Amino acid sequence: MLALALTSGLLAGYLALSFLRRQAARPTAAAEAPSGKVVVAAKDMPLGTILREDDVRLIDWPGEVVPTGYAASPSEVIGRGLITAVAVNEPLLQAKLASKEEGGGLPIVIPEGMRGVSVKVDEVIGVAGFVLPGTGVDVLVTITPPEAEGAMKTPITKLILQNVRVLAAGQTIQRDAEGKPQTVAVITLMVNPEDAEKLTLAASEGKIQLALRNTLDLEEVQTRGIRTAAMIGSTAAPVRQTVRVRTPQPRRGGSPVQQPSGGAVVETIRGGQRTLQTFSPGSE
Repeated sequence: MLALALTSGLLAGYLALSFLRRQAARPTAAAEAPSGKVVVAAKDMPLGTILREDDVRLIDWPGEVVPTGYAASPSEVIGRGLITAVAVNEPLLQAKLASKEEGGGLPIVIPEGMRGVSVKVDEVIGVAGFVLPGTGVDVLVTITPPEAEGAMKTPITKLILQNVRVLAAGQTIQRDAEGKPQTVAVITLMVNPEDAEKLTLAASEGKIQLALRNTLDLEEVQTRGIRTAAMIGSTAAPVRQTVRVRTPQPRRGGSPVQQPSGGAVVETIRGGQRTLQTFSPGSE
């Protein structure tokens, strides 16, 4: 019985080992001939880059499913600009490329129907250099609007544009990977034609200020604007008014009471309280 058990164990082990060897020798589906060739990026590249021959490479794409809009030959992508940043070995899809006629740089990044408008900034307006390409900002303007004739002109600060995308900071259209601030003199914003008019008028007639916002915050708010008086409240002193008038002689029992010739009554309003005081000629 011991010999029989030993023989059965050796036979079972041999059969299991043979099965595992056959499974290892059998080619897997992934190792079969690839279904096609796909062009991928040979290195990390920022948006606006015009692709050259050494920027791309052709690889075998395993399996039956290939990315939609893929390029099967380097000639399909060479000379075209990137409208989004790509990473090494990332497939160069048609949705990430501009046409050869459009070239590269900032213009190909602007979608159809939108405009790029540049405004002057400093460290304060540019939020200490943290207004970078790809960030979202709100635009405020402080301006003295025309008032009705005779009214006092006071400045007002109003939020005119919200969640505007920054296209470029200076001549840089790619954000620093570490998010480091950039001190620049010009910021380019992406706006529609109507907002381009607002932004241009605000920059020429008033003083603009950019407000940095969270890129995930897409909510728009409605504001009425703020004036100086509304911000700090009224500080005017109580109104004090003195009016010198002449009054008719009062009557008692149907007959007038004689007032001194040239007498006058002074009406004084102080803090909402009204008093009358009579003065005779020659009185101090």
